[in-house]
Amino acid sequence: MADTVESVTDAQPEGKRPRSVRVVLLALMIAMMLAMLDNMIVGTAMPTIVGDLGGLEHLSWVVTGYTLATAASTPIWGKVGDMYGRKGAFLSSIVIFLIGSALSGMAQNMGELIGFRAVQGLGAGGLMVGVMAIIGDLIPPRERGKYTGMMAGVMALAMIGGPLVGGTITDNWGWRWSFYINLPLGAVALALVSAVLHLPKKRAKARIDYLGVALLTVGITAIVLVTTWGGTEYAWTSARIMELISIGLVALIGFVWWQSRASEPVLPLHMFRSRNFTLMSVIGFITGFVMFGATLYLPLYQQSVQGASATNSGLLLLPMLGAMLVTSMVAGRVTTNSGRYKVFPIAGGALMAVGLYLLSTMDTGTSRFTSGVFMAVVGLGMGCLMQITMLVAQNSVEMKDMGVASSSATLFRTLGSSFGVAIMGALFNDRVKHVMAERAGALGKGVTEKSAQLDAKHLKMLPPVIRDAYQYAVSAGIHAAFLPAAAISVVVLIAALFVKEVPLRSGAPKPSADGDGDGDEDAAPMAVVEAV
Repeated sequence: MADTVESVTDAQPEGKRPRSVRVVLLALMIAMMLAMLDNMIVGTAMPTIVGDLGGLEHLSWVVTGYTLATAASTPIWGKVGDMYGRKGAFLSSIVIFLIGSALSGMAQNMGELIGFRAVQGLGAGGLMVGVMAIIGDLIPPRERGKYTGMMAGVMALAMIGGPLVGGTITDNWGWRWSFYINLPLGAVALALVSAVLHLPKKRAKARIDYLGVALLTVGITAIVLVTTWGGTEYAWTSARIMELISIGLVALIGFVWWQSRASEPVLPLHMFRSRNFTLMSVIGFITGFVMFGATLYLPLYQQSVQGASATNSGLLLLPMLGAMLVTSMVAGRVTTNSGRYKVFPIAGGALMAVGLYLLSTMDTGTSRFTSGVFMAVVGLGMGCLMQITMLVAQNSVEMKDMGVASSSATLFRTLGSSFGVAIMGALFNDRVKHVMAERAGALGKGVTEKSAQLDAKHLKMLPPVIRDAYQYAVSAGIHAAFLPAAAISVVVLIAALFVKEVPLRSGAPKPSADGDGDGDEDAAPMAVVEAV
């Protein structure tokens, strides 16, 4: 058996790409599916889980525990991959995720489930980072655009199919299989990655920046708790929220101070000297803000106001996700063929802002077709942004920082999603309660105190006056949530105008002479795949 080393360059046609690379890409997409699909499936199963295990008052922690662990571990996984090798870090994250999945499926009470979900989150933090960083190693920036459509397709499939798969599994096999289903998928990914992925081995003498990790973890935890609890568990002006904000600010300021002095920082600040990397971090944050807020509240509008079934909630997002998929594929192909990309974040920012404004105009008389067109406009904008931001961020750093750059971009998007869900949720719920109290009096106020989110099934049980008032209130809440999001999206357009369009390289990036970190187009390609 002969071993040959293949260089992945833009001179190598896609059709002649080593079979091992294609198999690795398949394994990476499976791992990405694990990370994206899990929350979608589990969300559908949550009512059944609470009915079996009890502990309704701790329900939010099933999601919060997972989110906290994911956000806190994301930059750590990126740094570990840079220091000790991407393959080992990625395989470890898959194993930890699968252990958490198996334990979650065996949980006997809500406390155990929350703890095991946190274990899952620790592994999930390394899945997305590993996928992005390994693709950054395997595929040069110039060629990488071809695969953005593949990643966008996996994302769309997870969002559309997740609720349907979750409902089917829960109804037919029981909620525990919502976690067990990860095991065979993870086993396939483990086997494929172990067999065919051969990256250059590395062993850094430097140690992990434990103080930096601790400060970043405390800061991220405080931020996520503020966005999770603010306006729900505690008032935004309460002492507990103020304490968390103070702790978060102190920890993050201390983190930045220490990163400028640490010998091997977990998040090297020199990366932010690159204008493109900083701008992509901002754009990624806002894209996460919009995307996850939209996917949460658009199905609610269509169920409550337009009378759609909750079972098909994933399909309700098809106009947005389909447009995002198609645009991402086109953007990737154009970027690969031309090597130019600045037009996409500019167009994406403009389309996203316009689409969100259109969504904010929806009312009780808006048809499903019209709302679908509005969602498609938002999807076109997100399709121009989703993978281009990661591509440009990776292209802006040296090869040794590829993992940290990938984890940083993922972290900013994760934090953006937390802020988006929290802020849009607070605006939505506050407006719904206010309008219900105005239009339905004490009875309307009592309904929203029990739940500010009612689906079509429960709406039918309400008196016509209350039902009409609630539908009007939801439309008002959509306006209150999406109009500020449209304004925030304008920042994407402004940031995109300042992007420096550096031609995408065909190999490993080198630091440029001006210290911008964008590198030389003609950098020598790195042989990274060993086809056996």
